[in-house]
Amino acid sequence: MAYSDFTTLSNLTKQFSLILREETDLFVMVPEQPASEFLTTTLQDNVPLALAIDTEKARSEMIVAPILIELKKQFKGQISLFSGIAFNVDIEQGLNGICDFLISQSAEQFFVVAPVITIVEAKNDNIKSGLGQCIAEMVAAQLFNEREGNSIATVYGAVTTGSHWKFLQLTDKTVFVDLNEYYLKEINKILGILAQPIL
Repeated sequence: MAYSDFTTLSNLTKQFSLILREETDLFVMVPEQPASEFLTTTLQDNVPLALAIDTEKARSEMIVAPILIELKKQFKGQISLFSGIAFNVDIEQGLNGICDFLISQSAEQFFVVAPVITIVEAKNDNIKSGLGQCIAEMVAAQLFNEREGNSIATVYGAVTTGSHWKFLQLTDKTVFVDLNEYYLKEINKILGILAQPIL
């Protein structure tokens, strides 16, 4: 079993004794983080092509990666960004496999030190289909931080098609799922939410 095998939320919540709470406007108070002119231009050029190609790989490379690289730039290298990295925390519980993207609260780029955000690319443009995998990765990040003595109270997650984003947060055993979805026209808000756990 691996992260991608967690497709049923009911089984996932039972296995890890999680409470699932759906919230409206979970991140409404989070301030926007202005996108650079470079990111704005990059997305203007890349998004139409990525959507025309319409594959997960195209969306990942042309939309998601530039947004996350922008976040890393805004924090001047104080965070690390991982793409397609093995994150094997507890194989017996199925908390293992490849993470699409992982952001750490550490500048260390050679290995994961303090995971704070997990990002899952939605399969077949279906945001809901990625929620189980994202929550499983968040649980793994929480367990990793506990074992390493990292004082990170909340782990954040996102499921994205590139053009749509849904955000989650895990505190103790409670998973909060924002019922809102954010779109690329709200890129400053997306960056603000991504920056929230790092500020």
